[in-house]
Amino acid sequence: MKTNLLPSIILTITLLVLLCVAYPVLMWGIAKLTPNSGAGFTIETAQGKNYVNLGQAFTSDQYFWSRPSAVDYNAAGSGASNKATTNAAYLQEVQKRLDNFLAKNPTVAKEDIPVDLLTASGSGLDPNISVQSARVQIARIAKNRGIEAGRLEQLVTEQTQQPLFGILGPQKINVLELNLALDALQ
Repeated sequence: MKTNLLPSIILTITLLVLLCVAYPVLMWGIAKLTPNSGAGFTIETAQGKNYVNLGQAFTSDQYFWSRPSAVDYNAAGSGASNKATTNAAYLQEVQKRLDNFLAKNPTVAKEDIPVDLLTASGSGLDPNISVQSARVQIARIAKNRGIEAGRLEQLVTEQTQQPLFGILGPQKINVLELNLALDALQ
């Protein structure tokens, strides 16, 4: 027993120092080298108002809707629902989102609705939607805001972010930036 006790204590202390001191200090140092010094990304409007660049609940028919969140966009408790795709409660929740979307967007066919408008992201804080998710909402927003659909299509194109290095990931649109640009139109 004595032959195992000393190595166990040494290993515990070594891992404690590495994982509770060295690793956090290293991550803090790397964060300080990033843009905004690890404080996250914010979006500043022309009026000087700052917004945190996280998923946010846009529920008004005059705005582009965000991806649903399993944590109600609460950054303190980010996470997914962890329900299986066969879970009855999960299926009811997705069906409720689908029914709501179809009720508010009657010109959109069920099969044309992108999955990211019906299912929550892994973090529940995803600030982006697919380009198709923005496009299927144009008719509703054009009607509610009195803006021609062609102008909204142009706005979606302007707000589209290309994949990293042109190949990594899909095209996406930051919903907050898109809605701020939408407000700036009027």
